[in-house]
Amino acid sequence: MSAQAATAKLQPPLRDLVTGATQDPAQDFGKSEKDKAEVIEWIDKVARDDFASGEALNTLDEQLVPRTYIVGNYLTAADVALYGALHPTFSQLQQSQYFSHPAVTRYFDHIQSRPSVRKSAEALAPAFSVVPFDFTGAPPAVRKVPEPKKKEKAAKPAEAEASPPVSSSKAKADSSVQSAPVADGEGKAVKKEKKEKKAAAEGGEGKKAAGGGKAPAPAPAEDAAEPIPSMVDLRVGRIIDIKKHPDADGLYVEQIDFGEETGPRTVVSGLVHYIPIEKMRDQWLVGVCNLKPANMRGVKSFAMVLCATSKDGKEAGIELVQPPPDSKPGDRIYFEGAEYEAPLTQLNPKKKIFETIQPGFTTLETKEAAWVNPVTKSVHRIRTKEAVCVAPTLVGASLS
Repeated sequence: MSAQAATAKLQPPLRDLVTGATQDPAQDFGKSEKDKAEVIEWIDKVARDDFASGEALNTLDEQLVPRTYIVGNYLTAADVALYGALHPTFSQLQQSQYFSHPAVTRYFDHIQSRPSVRKSAEALAPAFSVVPFDFTGAPPAVRKVPEPKKKEKAAKPAEAEASPPVSSSKAKADSSVQSAPVADGEGKAVKKEKKEKKAAAEGGEGKKAAGGGKAPAPAPAEDAAEPIPSMVDLRVGRIIDIKKHPDADGLYVEQIDFGEETGPRTVVSGLVHYIPIEKMRDQWLVGVCNLKPANMRGVKSFAMVLCATSKDGKEAGIELVQPPPDSKPGDRIYFEGAEYEAPLTQLNPKKKIFETIQPGFTTLETKEAAWVNPVTKSVHRIRTKEAVCVAPTLVGASLS
């Protein structure tokens, strides 16, 4: 099925909305063959399915959590069609109701604000009028840290012979129940193994662990080493929503897509007086993603936007550091050099890791972002796997 045939299945005025908003077939219906197939599939789905039911919205909400757009990382006809299909539902929702589907609400609000969508919608007024959202009463976003996976213990030979294997959850449930009697030889073997494990856990000098060796020494903290730039977790992000902070004139509150399953991060940045909000919308950027979340005038910020500040000071210019073209949200950003590899899970603010290495961040004569070792003067450019990150115009700028 072609894109035009799929669009023809849509009922007016939805079909007219999609037709009016799609003027570049080479992009609007997918840049690659894979994207084209997905766009057609979604348009066909919109023509067939009803997105008004709670079950359909729940499913769609799960699908949209890690996505800015429904296909690829750019606006397509599939987004226009899905927005139009959702419009009748969202135009009738109460404020308390759209909080129950946060990913769909965020997606709907983003798509309806796209210039091509608005232009087409206004030509069909009032069918697709702007739906206002008041997020002042929105429940705070909770970003859960995934629990570390526990290794399941291998079954003991004696237990394996006595009973069939059980799941780890059942084993935990049965741990408080007295085990079935075992043969005398088997019981002694189990008791001996328990004693050896206890000795290993106590870590006593000279005591033997179950495997016959001494208990292992505690692993050093991951931030125990001298601060180096690769401890900082830099990733490609894209601003999908931005507003001024309700209680601070100089702060923006952004929703930034870092390609995470948990959805966009809330980020607060002090750029109001330096970069107009119009130039911040939909911008690609580099984010510092392992800082400890900070409360900024009542709004918790979960990352930091990396900016280049002119060597002549803030008033002379501040720019967003730009990732390479064709980057995707969540792409890792590295420091050139074999010694700089994996970042820390979270920077400990007490150790001042970022503050220690930040003076070495700069832009070169080529405007490329880099970290210059203050001791050896070696230059380590900041890059994705594809290319180097840059500041649009600033040379010799400080990055922070």
